[in-house]
Amino acid sequence: MKRVEREDILDYVTYGERRDALRRDAMEAKNARRVHVGEHLTFLFENAETIRYQVQEMIRAERIVRDADIRHELDTYNELLGAAGELGATLLIEIEDAAKRDEKLTRWIDLPRHIYVELADGRRIIAWYDERQLSRDRLSAVQYVKFAAGGNVPVAVGCDHPELTARAVLLPTQRAALEKDLAS
Repeated sequence: MKRVEREDILDYVTYGERRDALRRDAMEAKNARRVHVGEHLTFLFENAETIRYQVQEMIRAERIVRDADIRHELDTYNELLGAAGELGATLLIEIEDAAKRDEKLTRWIDLPRHIYVELADGRRIIAWYDERQLSRDRLSAVQYVKFAAGGNVPVAVGCDHPELTARAVLLPTQRAALEKDLAS
């Protein structure tokens, strides 16, 4: 998948001047790649445009100007993208009530092992996740996962955790967006 390069990044003043239009484009890209699975899980499949937006927002918020610091942000966020044939996603575990969220994130510690994309032939590709994201006793509400789909566009995203079983069939627009990302 195409990575965001240093030359793709604007300085924070120029970005601020163009932010409304760039934000609108980034939100369109995110909306085409956002998949709600059940009541609590939202997947945002990342691509170069969503990552560029995140980097630009970090640079703007923190007023980053040093090239080394900008490159660090690029390296960090580009890690969220899948390699060739892979899809990378940010998984948001959304539970409004703080007490319930804490309790469920403790009980669902093994959740990343239960999320998958499903291919047209019925195969399930289980997520790969960086174990550094997990603590011994609690799951973070934001997880970064990758799916080694072998360049295949998924037809569904799901979870088979015993307490959180859900599946969402991808819309044609979502499949088209992921197909475009896999081709880049």
